[in-house]
Amino acid sequence: MDFKKNKKIFKSVFYIILELCMIFSILYILKYCYDIYSIKKESNLLNEIAVENTVEDENIEPQNTENIEKQDDIKEVKTERMVKVEKLQKDNSDIVGWIQIENTNINYPVLQASDNSFYLTHNYKKQYSINGSIFLDKDYIWSPPSSNLLMYGHDMLFSDLMKYTNKSFYDKNPNIRFTTDKEDAEYEIIAVFYSRVYYQNEKNVFRYYYFVNSKNEKEYNDFVKNAKKASIYDTGKTAKYGDQLITLSTCAYHTKDGRFAIVGRKS
Repeated sequence: MDFKKNKKIFKSVFYIILELCMIFSILYILKYCYDIYSIKKESNLLNEIAVENTVEDENIEPQNTENIEKQDDIKEVKTERMVKVEKLQKDNSDIVGWIQIENTNINYPVLQASDNSFYLTHNYKKQYSINGSIFLDKDYIWSPPSSNLLMYGHDMLFSDLMKYTNKSFYDKNPNIRFTTDKEDAEYEIIAVFYSRVYYQNEKNVFRYYYFVNSKNEKEYNDFVKNAKKASIYDTGKTAKYGDQLITLSTCAYHTKDGRFAIVGRKS
């Protein structure tokens, strides 16, 4: 009797555990779907902002060039994207720009905080989000500008960076677009590479994630040289001292604490 009773209890416990596992699995799937929905909604954010009195993104030609004295005024005309970024900043001053890469899902606001941890777990509304945001390194200085716009993002947001492991994709999509309220710029990709977070006692390694502002020309040139050397293919492009750089970094799983990075120079 005791055996049958214990067997019955065991079965009951087993089915309860099984049901709990199913419930947790369903909740996980629902959470994942919600995360995907949130990401897609955020990537469409810029399209939902209404603006007036702006020029077309790709057409900033002056309408009247008869008087050359008007050229300085023309340079100050903001593109629609720049005005939209300006509007977003009214809701959150931590928004420093918008990044987009053609034929990828990368089309998001870029945040900058006083530390490099807050936006790992918060969205552009400062709400908790396991996916976090794409954010600019806290040490980047805007005026005068630092050498390298070093940006981080979880793989949920930056997963499409991995498309650049295929050179044919790079050949068709060689540029990164980064828009602030001050300029709408493109960056030509010069290097694509795998890396990892190195231990402090490791010597002669390329810690690209420390480079934000070069102390001198040698440090700048060393960064470019090491990025080109680490690149998984030759882009045929490089940068010279004084060129503004951009580096996009995300997690990769080729090794423990792996990273994948793309470096570009301002066109």
